[in-house]
Amino acid sequence: MKRLLVDTGPLVAILDAGDASHARCTEFMTRERSRLVTTWPVVAEAMYLLGTLAGQIALLARIESGALEIADILDRVSRMTSLMTKYQDVPMDFADASQVAVAEREGVDTIFTLDDDFRVYRLGGRRAFHVVP
Repeated sequence: MKRLLVDTGPLVAILDAGDASHARCTEFMTRERSRLVTTWPVVAEAMYLLGTLAGQIALLARIESGALEIADILDRVSRMTSLMTKYQDVPMDFADASQVAVAEREGVDTIFTLDDDFRVYRLGGRRAFHVVP
């Protein structure tokens, strides 16, 4: 099954009906059949932005059920450091660096994000992400 990286914005939008991007993100997910993958830094951002226990529990339930896979990043710390240095003018935060580093390792080039910075970032320094929705 194809894998799709999912960023903070869509995670929050899907779980928060009051989010401005809720309809767009949930509609996209009704058509998408890929395996959703993210990283712990993205989960931490989403937990903070969700801000309610109900939203946070809903996100954890998706992880626990296997609907959202968490990619390991321990072997990518050096690469994340390099990426954050390279894109310091954007700037690239830790969560974004973890997503790019995992995408490079896993060969995933599509990301479900609301963050235009992913249109700037390059995989392996060359290839652009395919950004959805």
